[in-house]
Amino acid sequence: MQSQAHSSKVWFITGAARGIGLSLARQALARGDAVAATSRTLASLQQAFGGGSERLLPLQVDLVDEASVQAAIDKTIATFGRIDFVVNNAGYGQQGTIEALSDAELRRNFDVNVFAPLHVLRHALPHLRGQRSGHVFNVASIVGFQGGYAGWGSYVASKFALAGLTETLAAELAELNIKATVVYPGPVRTGFLSKDTLVVAERSIADYTEAQASLDLHLNGLDGKQAGDPEKVAALIVQAADAAEPPVHLFAGRIATTLAEQKMDAVRQDLEAWRAASDATDFVD
Repeated sequence: MQSQAHSSKVWFITGAARGIGLSLARQALARGDAVAATSRTLASLQQAFGGGSERLLPLQVDLVDEASVQAAIDKTIATFGRIDFVVNNAGYGQQGTIEALSDAELRRNFDVNVFAPLHVLRHALPHLRGQRSGHVFNVASIVGFQGGYAGWGSYVASKFALAGLTETLAAELAELNIKATVVYPGPVRTGFLSKDTLVVAERSIADYTEAQASLDLHLNGLDGKQAGDPEKVAALIVQAADAAEPPVHLFAGRIATTLAEQKMDAVRQDLEAWRAASDATDFVD
């Protein structure tokens, strides 16, 4: 795996006050890079990073407010002169069956997990295009590739959307020498599944026992016991950032790679089982 020689770079990282975003920001700073770190509050960034430095720009940003995002990008450019790596990391889990979720719950989840990254891209890409260089990392989840999880439809759909968006970005940006990578972490030991972070639908339907069992497992069995190490996931992103030919699809963790392989096997089985019927739907010339 060939890597590019490292020189000081500028990172723009959303959701940088904890989890993968915090680990990534710290690692970027430790190797001499500059970081524009966003969070909903400056207090959370001050708590995470302590005293500031000339290479750290803490930014309080409301990611669902496009004007707030634009101001953050503008300030980053004014401070550091460029952006090399854009990391759309912020997001949250919304639990609830499709039938039970309200329109407001669904739209709020997509606002943060899909439309907020689009705000960032809309205002960051002109700078990357002007440089003819850069790399976008969109942090999805393995559920954005292997989506069969009862009770997590909104979250799964938002991460599938982010993955598809990244594939299109990679195709659009290739001629501009800009890279795009979707990151698929498996379960990572962050505060993601804590009762303070995970959003549970206001309504539940008793008939959906599998969805309730999944919620109970995640809240009571997996929180704090996830296999993924956020420091190592961050290091994987840094490794991909340094690669001369980075992947479009970056899976993080044994659980993620195993589930990805299972998904590809399942799709292949469906494809082969229905190939003749599928091929028969074409016009016969």
